[in-house]
Amino acid sequence: MFGGSFNPAHDGHLHVSLQAIKRLGLDELWWLVSPQNPLKPRRGMAPFEDRLAAARRLARHPAIRVSDCEKRFSSPYSADTIERLRRRHPRHRFVWIMGADNLAEFTRWRRWQDIFQALPIAIFDRRTYAQTAAASKPLQRFVRHRLPERAARLLALRPPPAWIYFHGRLHAASASAIRAAEPGNGNERGDGR
Repeated sequence: MFGGSFNPAHDGHLHVSLQAIKRLGLDELWWLVSPQNPLKPRRGMAPFEDRLAAARRLARHPAIRVSDCEKRFSSPYSADTIERLRRRHPRHRFVWIMGADNLAEFTRWRRWQDIFQALPIAIFDRRTYAQTAAASKPLQRFVRHRLPERAARLLALRPPPAWIYFHGRLHAASASAIRAAEPGNGNERGDGR
C-alpha cells in the first residue's frame, strides 16, 4: 500500500513503486489516492477525480493498481484504510510504503502507532530527509524492529512492528515543485502523507 494525495502523481511515485516491487518482491503495489489529506490545505488540491485519473495514466505497470478505496470508505485516515483493507483481504500480506519525508509529520497522523503495529513498513529515502528521518519519533520508538536492507524480501513475512529504511538512487521529482512550476499556482506544501 502506497498512500498519498498524488497531487499530482509523478515519476518519483513511479520510481519508488518500482523500487518497492523489485526490492521487496511484491506481487502488487496499490496506490491509495486520498480524497483529502487532513494535514494539508484544500487550497491547491486538484479535484479527486483528476488526481485519480492522472495516477491511473502514470501507473501503467502490471503490478501497480490505483485505488479510490479511501473515497469509497469515506475515510481520509491511513490507519482506518489499512484496518478495512486488512479485514477485506485477510490472506494478503500487506506492506506500507512511504517516503522518508512523511516521518516529519507522522506523529500527527491519526493512530500512527497503530500503523506500525498493523503491518510492516518500507521507508524510502528522500533527498535531504535522511538525518531527520533517523531522529524521528516513530523510528526511535520502533528502532528495535528495524530490519537491514538485505532482508527486504522477508519484510512482508515479518509480524509487525517491522520496518526497513531504503537508501539508494533517489528521484528528484516533487509534487510541490511540479505545482509551483504550473502557471497560476501558488507554492503549496509538498505531497505525501
